[in-house]
Amino acid sequence: MAVSIKEGSLEKPTRHPLDWKSQAFYDESSLNQELERVFDICHTCRRCVSLCTSFPTLFDLIDESATMEVDGVAKADFGKVVDQCYLCDMCYMTKCPYVPPHEWNVDFPHLMLRAKAVKFRKGEVGFRDKLLSSTDAMGKLASIPVVAQVVNAVNRNNAARGLMDNMLGIHKDRVLPEYDSAKFRSTAHADASFAVRDGAQTPGKVAIYSTCYINYNEPGIGHDLLKILAHNHIPAKLVDKESCCGMPKLELGDLEAVARNKDINIPVLAKLAREGYAILAAVPSCALMFKQELPLMFPDDADVKAVAEAMYDPFEYFVLRRKDGLLKTDFKKPLGKVSYHIPCHLRVQNMGQKTREMLEKIPGTQVTTVERCAGHDGTWGVKREYFDNSMKIGRPVFRLMSEAQPDYISSDCAIAGRHIQQGMNENKDESRSNSEVEKQHPVTLLRIAYGL
Repeated sequence: MAVSIKEGSLEKPTRHPLDWKSQAFYDESSLNQELERVFDICHTCRRCVSLCTSFPTLFDLIDESATMEVDGVAKADFGKVVDQCYLCDMCYMTKCPYVPPHEWNVDFPHLMLRAKAVKFRKGEVGFRDKLLSSTDAMGKLASIPVVAQVVNAVNRNNAARGLMDNMLGIHKDRVLPEYDSAKFRSTAHADASFAVRDGAQTPGKVAIYSTCYINYNEPGIGHDLLKILAHNHIPAKLVDKESCCGMPKLELGDLEAVARNKDINIPVLAKLAREGYAILAAVPSCALMFKQELPLMFPDDADVKAVAEAMYDPFEYFVLRRKDGLLKTDFKKPLGKVSYHIPCHLRVQNMGQKTREMLEKIPGTQVTTVERCAGHDGTWGVKREYFDNSMKIGRPVFRLMSEAQPDYISSDCAIAGRHIQQGMNENKDESRSNSEVEKQHPVTLLRIAYGL
């Protein structure tokens, strides 16, 4: 390894496009060489040890090896590190001093992604993981009226959950989101009748990319978003046709599936972008997929770039809209104390704490912000072998969210919100029952504050 003349780069981090279509990307010998190079850098630094379980796993392997260096770790054990990574991106964005343009060129998450892609191509991914990552297909089936009732009942039944644990490896203690037969896209009534008022920083009309989760699991978040837009006289419509954003398949390493979903979504979204719509996605992982991951997978695709530039997190849009003088502040109801968790996939969008900024504008509202990974990820924390680690990672978040004695707990990631609520309920303080605390998505909190 070349000796660096500087400990870390002070330049703005950048990312290289993913060369995922080349055969070299999937060459296992080349991959292992790169894993060894990067693991050696991580070993000499160890700054990321507190972020997740990937780094403690790596450092334990090194410390227990014969040489106590990376060369003493069996190549077959590299996969143990990869399996603990759920691509939160926090090491790249907040800790690592050696990310590009630093000469050592460390992008730990995308190296883990490459390793996952190699594993997937080798056929080493099982049925459960493929099933859990097929969020759109599962949602379409599970949200059929009678089926939804059965699925929700099974998910609450201890005996059935024991079978799911034994047969599928879905942890019996993980609280799973319910499915709603009244799907968002089927029941939404978007109002496009208002005049378009473009601001200096915001388009004056909005298209809603509903996401799998809001469409099938919590449609109320989408309905609340439409109410807020209508209250502010912002014309809105639903995206004409949509598929899963591809993030679950990306995390699995199934890059071909990501490309197939991209081919469904991007033509529709690019048309809206070029027609001057702001595209809003209320799930941070979905917004990040369009803003960052697809542009890195398809760097020369003009449509992908157009969608990335038009994609907004709802609160990113609302704060900019307020700065344009085009967002109402006629709040009717204080929210009291809100413990607010910033999801990793929102933090890495590099737009600041827009949700907190918006909620703090509501009179009679005190926001306690927890800026730390909750440890669930999309499907990682559901799996039997990772459940305990997901709860361990989340424990500091559960404690910090509870200490504020909040009236509401909230996270832009609805799955993280459920995970946090479960963790708080399992670690109740006798002086105050956490069951009294109401969990609401920030979009719903804003709708409540407006009195809608």
